[in-house]
Amino acid sequence: MKPKKHILVVSQYFYPETFRINDMCQEWVKRGYKVTVVTGIPNYPMGKIFEGYGFTKKRHEIWNSIEIYRIPLIPRGSGAVGMIANYLSFMIFGIIAGKTKRINADLVFSFEVSPMTQVVTGISFAKRLHVPHYLYVQDLWPENVITVTGINSPLVIKPIDRLVDYVYKNSNEIFATSPSFVRAICNRKSPVDEQKVHYWPQYAEEFYKPVEKTIAKRTAISYGIADDDSFKIIFTGNIGVAQGLQILPQTAKILKEENVKFVIVGDGRYLENLKVDIEKNNVQDKFVMIERQKAETIPVLLAACEAAFISFAGDELWTKTIPAKLQSYMACGMPVVAAAQGETARIIEESGCGLYCRLGDATQLSRTIVKMMRADLTEMGKKSRKYFENNFDKQVLMDEMDIWINIF
Repeated sequence: MKPKKHILVVSQYFYPETFRINDMCQEWVKRGYKVTVVTGIPNYPMGKIFEGYGFTKKRHEIWNSIEIYRIPLIPRGSGAVGMIANYLSFMIFGIIAGKTKRINADLVFSFEVSPMTQVVTGISFAKRLHVPHYLYVQDLWPENVITVTGINSPLVIKPIDRLVDYVYKNSNEIFATSPSFVRAICNRKSPVDEQKVHYWPQYAEEFYKPVEKTIAKRTAISYGIADDDSFKIIFTGNIGVAQGLQILPQTAKILKEENVKFVIVGDGRYLENLKVDIEKNNVQDKFVMIERQKAETIPVLLAACEAAFISFAGDELWTKTIPAKLQSYMACGMPVVAAAQGETARIIEESGCGLYCRLGDATQLSRTIVKMMRADLTEMGKKSRKYFENNFDKQVLMDEMDIWINIF
């Protein structure tokens, strides 16, 4: 039998940071592939280097049979300057590593959640090794830069555009997380061959599955989620500007007389601002704030609530995005309420798993939540899980990726 290939994964973020590439790598190991990861020193999302790691500590380790090499980078910090330094430092040290580090592989797989600059590291390795380069696009650039930073000066955007053209040109196969992303990549000013761009959605890890509600509610009490008759809407994950959570304090104020609570699980750059907004609107009693949890804990917290929440900041880019948390929510059989348009709204409508309203409209969201409170949540939950099984099943998607990995 022909031995399985050696996959070199390049991702600026990896374990102990929580991204889906962690699970993909473990699945490849289970399937018999050798997997090596080149990544940065962990510091996401709070911008501080994780305890136990550093420029001279744990730069090389083995985790679940995956060999990990960590290249130097400047931590993100809390401001725009720190983020730019973080992006550029990983790219620069990554290019050097690509030209000098002795790693032999049959394929380079770049996992691109912002920044796109990290992919230059993957290309550097692929060129030296003379092997195919695969790219998995989670964030569109330069659109993401314009949306998140507000910068649209040609002096900044044109060089980024050229970088993106270089990345796409030097990728043998490109996978994108939504059909809208596929169209955006193919329709750039410098067109990308549509034959090499494929829709390959994210899946949810196998521990994301429905949990019996009675058990979940008993467990969730220790996290501050009371087992009462309030209608609980839960949000889990990164709390950043892009998530558009500023809509919730306003919505909570409108729903002051309704028996509704919002459970927020996670951390991120916008967390402190969110807390300030909650106080300004005098709706502290409407919120349960829970610090970031291990991903394996999330299904229990979800099951202790009545619906799961998704929102975005008001920008066209987010209408093209299918957020990873949507798959996680649906895998757990959760009804979904969303302030979202585009791809997220399409999936909610196709599946019948919940209700949605337009971005950034607190009044409309409050009406949608009241309507949700009167809906058949059990039926929505069943439709949510069924749609997940039919469209985002991990084994089906990884079987499909196996085919692509072995075409060269």
